[in-house]
Amino acid sequence: MRPSPSDDGGPARRGRRGLVAGILAVALATLLVLGLRARGPVVPTTRAVRADISRHVVASGRVRVTTRVQLAAQVSGRVLEVAVAEGRTVRAGDLLVRIDDREARAAVAQAEAAVDRARGLLDQLQRVSAVVTGESSRQAAVALEQAEATLARTRTLAAGGALSRVDLEDAERAVDIARARKQAADAEAAAATPGGADLGVAEAGLAEARAQADAARVRLAHTRVTAPEAGTILTRTVEPGDTVQPGATLFELAAGDHTELVIEPDERNLAWIREGQVARASADAFPDRQFDARVDFVAPAVDARRGSIEVRLVVPDPPPGLRPDMTVSVELAVATEHDVVVVPSEALRDVTSDAPFVWVVEGARIARRPVTLGLHGDGHSEIVSGLDAGTEVVLATDRPIADGQRVRTRAEVR
Repeated sequence: MRPSPSDDGGPARRGRRGLVAGILAVALATLLVLGLRARGPVVPTTRAVRADISRHVVASGRVRVTTRVQLAAQVSGRVLEVAVAEGRTVRAGDLLVRIDDREARAAVAQAEAAVDRARGLLDQLQRVSAVVTGESSRQAAVALEQAEATLARTRTLAAGGALSRVDLEDAERAVDIARARKQAADAEAAAATPGGADLGVAEAGLAEARAQADAARVRLAHTRVTAPEAGTILTRTVEPGDTVQPGATLFELAAGDHTELVIEPDERNLAWIREGQVARASADAFPDRQFDARVDFVAPAVDARRGSIEVRLVVPDPPPGLRPDMTVSVELAVATEHDVVVVPSEALRDVTSDAPFVWVVEGARIARRPVTLGLHGDGHSEIVSGLDAGTEVVLATDRPIADGQRVRTRAEVR
């Protein structure tokens, strides 16, 4: 029986045809792989361009309190009132704490009464005693003159035998007594006059009373603790009803007329940092609120333990919410070059060595190109020499490549 026209010759012929097709497919795949290998691996590339580049130092730091003032009690007593809370902004002279002042007020009243007494005594010496002692001195002088006149007459009469020796002695004794009284009256009058002893004692007593009154007023003033200057209350350690002692710290005040930031970048950045450089900063609590800062101080020595350098920045216009000791991030622009050859930093090889280089593509093949580097910043690096703008460079790739190797490129934008 003959096979029909549609019969393909049976299973054997179909098997031979499948084998041939498989061999051809394998051959084509092999040829394709060999062709691709001959063309080289695919590597990402970009081109060197001319652009501006800036070097930035980024560091974390804190808001620095320029002046910390410890406010302490200067007298002992029970606290009657605490007028401020932590975080409160105060002005110079604002009341912070009031201590029980009843005893201090009584001491002031007592000292002022002593002043009044001393002033009265001085007035008495100046207005009354001077007059009285002056009159006493005048009367003593008159009495002395009378006694001396009587003595003269007695001597004349005694010489003529009219009076006895006893009468003469009595007259002489009366003159001595009058002279002594005159001297005493003169001394009292002199003491009551300006520059005299009694007046000097009275004036000294008044000065002492006034000094004691001033001291009492000072002690009374110390029962009110006030802000010595404008600032922000950082800590408060006192409550109404507490009994405080002299020297006990009640508040810590952040004072100062400007806001500072402190950062400690690595000492390797020291050569780039200068006073007057500008920066952008933001508080970690408010990262979307950026503000300007300016380098005001670079420490003269490096922290040997940390290998860092302290840098302080002034904030000319502090944003709301910026508080003492708050953590901040600072980006400091330390150098800028204009219109220079720039490549993505990922295109650089052996950056830390003495011979950095880049891979460039020349005629579909890889070539090693030594370069001299300049600034690094924002993911790009300056090429000082060794590379021209427009040159195609190879970016970072996980494929092994070698000098002279054929490659296929995949252009990327960086």
